[in-house]
Amino acid sequence: MTIFDAHTHIHFPAYDKDREVVIKRAQAAGVKMITVGTNLETSQSAVDLAKQYPEDIWATAGFHPAHAGEGWYHDKKEQKGSQQESFDKVALLELAKDDRVVAIGECGLDYFRGKKNEAAQREVFQQQQAIAQELNKPLMIHCRPTANTDDAYEDLVELLDPNTPTIIHFFVGSVEVAKKLLAKNCLFTFGGVITFVREYDEVIKNIPLANIMLETDAPYVTPDPYRGKRNESAYVVEVAKKIAEIKDIDYDEVVTKTTNNAKKVFNI
Repeated sequence: MTIFDAHTHIHFPAYDKDREVVIKRAQAAGVKMITVGTNLETSQSAVDLAKQYPEDIWATAGFHPAHAGEGWYHDKKEQKGSQQESFDKVALLELAKDDRVVAIGECGLDYFRGKKNEAAQREVFQQQQAIAQELNKPLMIHCRPTANTDDAYEDLVELLDPNTPTIIHFFVGSVEVAKKLLAKNCLFTFGGVITFVREYDEVIKNIPLANIMLETDAPYVTPDPYRGKRNESAYVVEVAKKIAEIKDIDYDEVVTKTTNNAKKVFNI
């Protein structure tokens, strides 16, 4: 049975030593994956890898909000160098035209570390939304609010065009915000965190399965029973099991419908 990991980062340096082995484990588990770019450099790496595995891996191209403006955030698991990259719409548009690119992102708004780059983030996001509209490809959204608020989600709702299919990656908002995003033609991905905390249960119950996809966000947020290890796409089956449990439906139904959702929105 095919199962889709709609948001992973198998092209990141975290897998440089054993990437082929990790991909083989995913293939053995029936997992197809979308490997997600976070700036021009990592987006190019995602595309290059997707071309090596045309039956199993597809790419996105985008510019993560954490890279926008002053005081950007650097993650060594994401890229080896620490050189800040400026957003280049022309270069990103050209890369995004590649047939292996099935979405634009991850892009969006991230206020978790402060809102000093809010204006830059909004501008960069709107330019990527324009790319998605020009190329008729969906948006892959990273949206992280200030702690204990929905501020980034509220701003995102204002900016989104409901005519552009949009995937909200790693949704952590309220049921009320989820309903606003559903009205904007959004799908939601859920990952490993739902296997070990209960805060997301009500949101998952209130979002139709037709609007849900599975993710790992690997190498981050490893699900039970693998916590403490580096995450990987083969573990996405644990997310499917938990969604089936929360919604009180059959595991096969979760896998079939979320896989169909992925194929439809990514035009695979």
